[in-house]
Amino acid sequence: MYRDRNNSQSPHLPVPQGHNISPSPSLSNHRLEAGQLTLAYDNATIIRNLNLGIPAGKTTVLVGANGCGKSTLLRGLAKLLKPQSGIVYLDGKDISQLKAKTVAKKLGMLPQSPTAPEGLTVRDLVAMGRYPYQSWLQQWSTDDEKKVAEALEIATMTELADRALDSLSGGQRQRAWIAMVLAQDTDILLLDEPTTFLDLSHQVELLDLLDELQETQGKTIVMILHDLNLSCRYADYLVAIQQGKIYATGTPEQVMTESMVREVFNLECRIVPDPLAGTPMCIPMGRRERRCREVEKTGRRRD
Repeated sequence: MYRDRNNSQSPHLPVPQGHNISPSPSLSNHRLEAGQLTLAYDNATIIRNLNLGIPAGKTTVLVGANGCGKSTLLRGLAKLLKPQSGIVYLDGKDISQLKAKTVAKKLGMLPQSPTAPEGLTVRDLVAMGRYPYQSWLQQWSTDDEKKVAEALEIATMTELADRALDSLSGGQRQRAWIAMVLAQDTDILLLDEPTTFLDLSHQVELLDLLDELQETQGKTIVMILHDLNLSCRYADYLVAIQQGKIYATGTPEQVMTESMVREVFNLECRIVPDPLAGTPMCIPMGRRERRCREVEKTGRRRD
């Protein structure tokens, strides 16, 4: 399933001076926003004075080199990392002032390489997604049971529901974690490298699933992906991050350029239309290709 962006509107994501691809944000279109956000671990500042509005009901993909701050930004948006300064807004309210269960009913987060207690079954893990809805007055209900069953089915994990999580392959475990986030039944999903441990067919299957959830249920999805070509196929909007700052935002056609890949990833490439999806496709240039091009330019043969 590929996006039809022929009628896509401008993404309305704020970007720094010099890379202003899109206009000022329309705040009414954003359920999740960051204002002058600075995030740090101890004394090491990772994200500095970042402004970003996530378009509601769309899929936004964060791209950038390793260590640029993508995961840190996602943790800040999910209230898992306290800002050094600035504010994250959820539905117009300072997320730091909201109770954890209130946030968890609106926003689901799948971190990178999550861990679970030894011996936990897949069904037990997925049931943990219903935690925000439990209280002394409201115990486990038939609705909770239904949501867990639906999540297992959507993630194609029903047959493995009673298996111990630590007995599964890496790809199966990842799908179990995805099912847990789905059971949480939130409108906003934050996913840190959700295709980790998945082979190519399961990567496409998972991204198709998320795409369908966004299209049919209007979910707002923010995820980190390393595969630039899959990012372009499935994203409504891309956010390219460089050294803790936003380099550019916009549609894949606007953001995925040879100059962006060169500056953000320190990689020479060629951008061509994807023959299936029509979206930008990045073809990296390795040393051999660069040498061949140099030979073509100079007319000299390789030794």
